[in-house]
Order: sequence, then structure tokens, then C-alpha cells
Amino acid sequence: MNISALNTGINGINQGLNNMRRNASTIAQAVNNGISEGAVKPPAEVTSALLNLKQDALQIQASTKVVETVHKMIGSLLDVTA
Repeated sequence: MNISALNTGINGINQGLNNMRRNASTIAQAVNNGISEGAVKPPAEVTSALLNLKQDALQIQASTKVVETVHKMIGSLLDVTA
């Protein structure tokens, strides 16, 4: 059974997690470099990565809602046909 909405939701979660890992790595690298160089303010890439982390979290939340909605719809359909 191929449910495109379910696949879209799962792909959205996976993409959000992958993006989150990448942005977290960018932040960690910048922090490590900044500590060794004695930087006082974060570089622009850290600010951008922090904003992207928030967007990634919102993408994961939205995709989770899609999966939950599909789950409820399938449950309702099964209840009706039973």
C-alpha cells in the first residue's frame, strides 16, 4: 500500500533531521574555532545555522502532524469498513 501523504510526512521528518545535524555541526565547528581564536561574537554562519535549526524543528513538527493525520484517517477508514 502506497500512501503518498505518509511518505511525504516521513520524508519531511528525515529531511528536517538531516538538516538539523548539518546545522548543529556548523555551530559546533564555529564554537570550537571561536574558542581557540578567542572570538567574542559569533560569526554570521552561526547565527544563520541557529535560525536554520529553528526552521528544521518547525519542519519536523509539521511533518509529524502530517503523519499523525494520516494515521488518524487510516484508523477512521478501518473503523468504518469494520
